[in-house]
Amino acid sequence: MLTNSTPYTFVRGGYFYYSRRVPSDLTDHYSYPRIVKALRTKSSQKARILSVTASSQLETYWTQLRLLRGDVFGSNLVKPLCTSVARLGSNTPVQVRRRSEGPTLVDALDVYLAQRGKGRPKSFEVTARRACGYVIEVSSNKDLADYDRSDALRFRDWLIERGLTGSSVTRNFSYVKAVINFAISELALDVRNPYIGVYHDRQAGVEVRKPVPVGCIRSTQAACQAHDDDLRWLIALVSDTGMRLAEAAGLQTGDFIDINGTLPHVMLVRHPWRNLKTASSERLVPLAGEALWAARRILQSNSGSSFAFPRYNTGKVTSANSASAALNKWLKQYVPEGCTMHSFRHSMRDRLRAVECPSDIVDQIGGWATAGVGHGYGSGYPLNVLHQWVKKSVE
Repeated sequence: MLTNSTPYTFVRGGYFYYSRRVPSDLTDHYSYPRIVKALRTKSSQKARILSVTASSQLETYWTQLRLLRGDVFGSNLVKPLCTSVARLGSNTPVQVRRRSEGPTLVDALDVYLAQRGKGRPKSFEVTARRACGYVIEVSSNKDLADYDRSDALRFRDWLIERGLTGSSVTRNFSYVKAVINFAISELALDVRNPYIGVYHDRQAGVEVRKPVPVGCIRSTQAACQAHDDDLRWLIALVSDTGMRLAEAAGLQTGDFIDINGTLPHVMLVRHPWRNLKTASSERLVPLAGEALWAARRILQSNSGSSFAFPRYNTGKVTSANSASAALNKWLKQYVPEGCTMHSFRHSMRDRLRAVECPSDIVDQIGGWATAGVGHGYGSGYPLNVLHQWVKKSVE
């Protein structure tokens, strides 16, 4: 019996099979009225992709047969698909150009997002679709086996011609490579990924991010105290913690722990409205200096919202871009040209180094990935140790 969820398939012994009846007008080309083929998979997701691919190939082939027979309106105007096509009605098999039999880039993207996109923010899907869309714009949506090195090189050159920075080119290639690699693995394809190992200048167009000088940090924090509103609390919070702006903007009031105790800190965790960049981003962030002042003002002044910064959490996701635009505009008058809100993160790393904080503690405080296998063992340093170093760096 055919399955409902996956078109033109049935399951036997746990495995999917493709089954399609030959159109009545084309049965004279077949020795049997039904096409049945083992798909060699127990996965409904893989079976769906293979079924769609097979159906597309058959529909194309059947259309070509009808064109050659003159069964399609206007077929007399269509050029032959290959030079050695025999007349129908003779005993010579009809030769038509066939497509490759594997999934296309769009099929691969669907598999990738269905499996790897679970629990990811909407931006993950948007970026993956955009990168693959660029490939399709350059080389069309082809069978994965039909992409070659020339496609990859054209893709690189096209991105560069559009004015993308080296980091943006890298990001687009990363998504395309991931999509193709995942399809190759999941669908057991004997295909090479031509987008691997393509050279480009990763530093092209990338501006070096500058840290905010300590003197400017102090003057900025003084201005925050003077204005004493939610925008300035957010700046002060980031300035003495080194948190990413999105991390801070998406906090709940319940994420602030022991604010009036001996070890005040932020429990930085993933939320449905704000994801975290990496696994190491989930951490405890000690509060000291102006960050502690900001945290206390947030809790004292909160108007009943569960969000620390309600204005940036009015929708389904935290509006980190809106926060960045507003804060960077105000910040310009206090920091050197080229410095942004993210520069406070770089400054925090420098300030921790300046007090000779061990590098692995620096990484744990900022949520930076730590190099080395040994650093992956254990649960890290206790909060009181982290707190001592942060307090020392902001004094």
